Amino acid sequence: MAGSSSAYDVIIIGAGAAGLMCAATAGYRGRRVLVLDHANKPGKKILMSGGGRCNFTNLNSTPANFLSDNQHYCISALKRYTPQDFLDLVDRHGVEYEEKAPGQLFCRDSAKDILNVLLTECEWAGAEVRLKTEVRRVREISHGYQVVTGSGVLSCESLVVATGGLSIPTMGASGFGYELAKQFGLKVLPTRAGLVPFTLQPELKQQLAPLSGVSCPVDAHCANQHFREPMLVTHRGLSGPAMLQVSSFWQPGDAVHINLLPARDIRDDLLQLRKDKPQSTLAHYLNQHLPKRFAQAFNELQGWNGPLQACRNQDIEQIANTLGNWTIKPGGTEGYRTAEVTLGGIDTRQLSSKTMAVLERPNLFFIGEVVDVTGHLGGHNFQWAWASGVAAGNEV
Repeated sequence: MAGSSSAYDVIIIGAGAAGLMCAATAGYRGRRVLVLDHANKPGKKILMSGGGRCNFTNLNSTPANFLSDNQHYCISALKRYTPQDFLDLVDRHGVEYEEKAPGQLFCRDSAKDILNVLLTECEWAGAEVRLKTEVRRVREISHGYQVVTGSGVLSCESLVVATGGLSIPTMGASGFGYELAKQFGLKVLPTRAGLVPFTLQPELKQQLAPLSGVSCPVDAHCANQHFREPMLVTHRGLSGPAMLQVSSFWQPGDAVHINLLPARDIRDDLLQLRKDKPQSTLAHYLNQHLPKRFAQAFNELQGWNGPLQACRNQDIEQIANTLGNWTIKPGGTEGYRTAEVTLGGIDTRQLSSKTMAVLERPNLFFIGEVVDVTGHLGGHNFQWAWASGVAAGNEV
């Protein structure tokens, strides 16, 4: 096949994290690799992730940090390519990084450093990356696949689909990978936005509007999952790591429960304060433990006033419950526009967990976000991109 310039051993559709990782891995095995992408630049989501600093892995990443309808599928790839393996690669390229939250590694300078690692690896491995190339059609041929692009017809023995999900359409996200999967008879599970801010019902949104920009540590839980992380009030609703995490488990109509003072035993605090300083107020207590603006607005929202000595035990129970289990019903989420990931996707029961190949078609592969494996916030989704890319790259 190597004789003709339009024939490759491997064609990868998508020049994102998973696609580039797969390309370098396959290239080092001596495969003739071409990566195609319709965008004008590779790795656009890498560049914008982590506020431009790219949270490229999580040292504590385990299969328990992933959501999937087929929970065991991700175990094999994650075991065989670990966060330490990616860290070794980053170290070889001399990229400086820092641990912001436990386990979460970010570039010290810029996300460009991670993209450069991947592009350099592709170059060293002899994998070609071709941008501004629209894939129009794919069809099966006797010895592999034919890929019809806006600039000509290509063929390959193995085809890898690394097109990502529907998140952030302004970056060029599309449902192309799902369409391809359906074309080849694969089941695609319903998709929805994950790791995404919540919008609020108009009344609550208006009440919290003055707090836009205020962040405080909370314990948020929904659908039997809870996360102790910061929450951020925005002019549209609630965001920050705590809300993004629970959004992946939230379904329309669900309530989200928020403990505003996860580090305190609120009931004991208030009973003690009433005993020691009966003239003290709730506003005073909240000011000590919450950001001032949040304390003031929340106090007004609840209409709490007067000294603590006027509160009966059952009042204190009620107040403690309101603070420790503030329950809101989001209006919805901001959707794919700002979502970091897409939940759902190609049903992994049809894929090999060792190679990412379609069980019925061993030379067709799906990797990265397009499949139904979604990580928690904090570098896990990149780790899945690296691990699934390497798994397919070692096989194609």
